[in-house]
Amino acid sequence: MLDTVYEWFWWDKIWLPVNLTWADLEDREDRVYAKASHLYVTIPYTFAFLLIRYLFERCIATPLAVYAGIKQRVHLKAEDNPILERYYITQSRNPAQADIDGLSKKSSLSERQVLRWFRRRRSHDHPGILKKFREASWRFVFYLLAFIGGIVALYDKKWFYDTWEIWTGFPKQSMLESQYWYYILEMSFYGSLLLSVAFDVKRKDFKEQIIHHLATLVLLSFSWCVNYIRIGTLVMIVHDASDVLLESAKLFNYAKWEKTCKSLFVLFALVFMVTRLIIFPFWLIHCTWVYPVHHYPAFFGYYFFNVMLGILLCLHIFWAYLILCMIRKFMFGTLIRDERSDDEEDESSLTEDGNEDQHTLGNGLAVGEKENKDKNSGFGCLSPPENICRSKTVCTHAQYDQ
Repeated sequence: MLDTVYEWFWWDKIWLPVNLTWADLEDREDRVYAKASHLYVTIPYTFAFLLIRYLFERCIATPLAVYAGIKQRVHLKAEDNPILERYYITQSRNPAQADIDGLSKKSSLSERQVLRWFRRRRSHDHPGILKKFREASWRFVFYLLAFIGGIVALYDKKWFYDTWEIWTGFPKQSMLESQYWYYILEMSFYGSLLLSVAFDVKRKDFKEQIIHHLATLVLLSFSWCVNYIRIGTLVMIVHDASDVLLESAKLFNYAKWEKTCKSLFVLFALVFMVTRLIIFPFWLIHCTWVYPVHHYPAFFGYYFFNVMLGILLCLHIFWAYLILCMIRKFMFGTLIRDERSDDEEDESSLTEDGNEDQHTLGNGLAVGEKENKDKNSGFGCLSPPENICRSKTVCTHAQYDQ
């Protein structure tokens, strides 16, 4: 049964052009082709990236954040209360007034105490600036190195300047060592993002980030197996170009370098619009949709690849809308937070006797629980998509991620 499914899945008529079989992509003396079995190496590399990220955030990003004046805010922990905790997890993080009355009676607490418990509980789940800085630092370093590596690997290739050359001799195009490592490292990185997305800072485009990371991995895996490697490398470098600027803008925002942050964000927006909404659809998708049929009849793999590119383009349009919203608010001076960010509440509260609750900063100083909204930066908690993402998606990748 499994053998039948395996043979059907890898049926060459599905994934390869007419009159070609997998035997045609066997290694020869003068040619080396990508194999599906090569992708197994991305599994240990994915976990290696997670380990490297942990060490980087702990040993490099955290000291850098301290040097930039970013402190970890430690909030008071909400007291253990099974009744309120059950409601918080299963019902809502922001109970309505009618529910507050009921919860007050069930928990034998006053309404003020119930409200304070929910504020503290939400505050405990809310990620701090230090966590955001560490995540952005890690992504910035990878995207920067990946973009530089991509330029080094592609600058002397004909298809980098003339997309028609992408299909010259296809599919019998020998894989280069630079292409191998570019693919393996990018796929391993996006695999690590997919595994860590549940623990990273969550935003409104969480689902879009997941879609972006999955679409990216499927797209790269497919292009690897059917030797669409040349177009695959171009797709990766187009995405990395704007991601570098996005993550750098976040870093300066968290460090409260307002002017630098705004300048980088404007530059990021311009690069994103050019690479994701102009170059990506009108050069790359055009060359995958129009040029191949001049060399062979359309087949399932041809449509599948273009559908995956279309999904990425839809995520780009979604994230471009968020960016334009941010630019509009920025121009009119009303932008105080990221359009993707979950609502960030003021952590204000008074104790029953009218005194302000106290919590502790990472440096040990006690301050009132109420925080002023960030007035130092026009971008508040700036962090458009991961794989603009996040996709990753970019959220994109949205990216922003992604």
